[in-house]
Amino acid sequence: MAETPGRPERRATRLLHDAAGAGAALLRRHGGALTLLFLGLLAPLWVFAELADEVHEAEAIPFDEPVLLFAQAMAHDGFDRVFLFFSKIGYAWGVVPASVGLALALLVLRRFREGVFAGVALGGSGLLNMLAKRGFARERPSLWESIAPESTYSFPSGHAMGSASLALVLVLLSWPTRWRWPVLAAMAVFVPMVGLSRVYLGVHYPSDILAGWMASSLWVTGVYLWIYRGARHRPWRRDRAR
Repeated sequence: MAETPGRPERRATRLLHDAAGAGAALLRRHGGALTLLFLGLLAPLWVFAELADEVHEAEAIPFDEPVLLFAQAMAHDGFDRVFLFFSKIGYAWGVVPASVGLALALLVLRRFREGVFAGVALGGSGLLNMLAKRGFARERPSLWESIAPESTYSFPSGHAMGSASLALVLVLLSWPTRWRWPVLAAMAVFVPMVGLSRVYLGVHYPSDILAGWMASSLWVTGVYLWIYRGARHRPWRRDRAR
């Protein structure tokens, strides 16, 4: 029997409608996880890979030197004090003890899944940073004599990775709670200031900072998705797997 005019068009429209409905249902059920997968893993992976390839090939990254020179041009005593403070709390004086304290506190409180997540995410971030620095062996900038000189390798920034890893762990743990927005607001100030401090002090290229942020996002998001598989395993939920 011959099909009546318009039947193929109606069938195609119905298939498109069904596909759109299935896509909408998928987003409703897994929208948060898909967003986290893209923003936390796929996009950072692409950015880090591009930067790492340039560093591996010893190519100059176009924005590095202009941003460093701009930072050096704005230097004065007031900024020195501010950025030295953020540089110090961005690692040994703040991020490291806070990371250790957070993981231990969660374990003492018998929040074992949260404690393991914090410990693996934060400890692994530090280890990955040391390995990456040795692997890329990028020398630090030498455009001027820094008031806080460093002697280790530059790529990716340990301050950027450590501060961003701690921030991501805190945001992900606080997201199901009423503390999500205060924590997010605080970390949205803290992480950029730590990164800016390292550029201002002339001890990191901007690309080192960006790569550190991307690497920490990759690692922490991956650990989170591994430990919190499924909605019933979101932070602070008690279940039999504890």
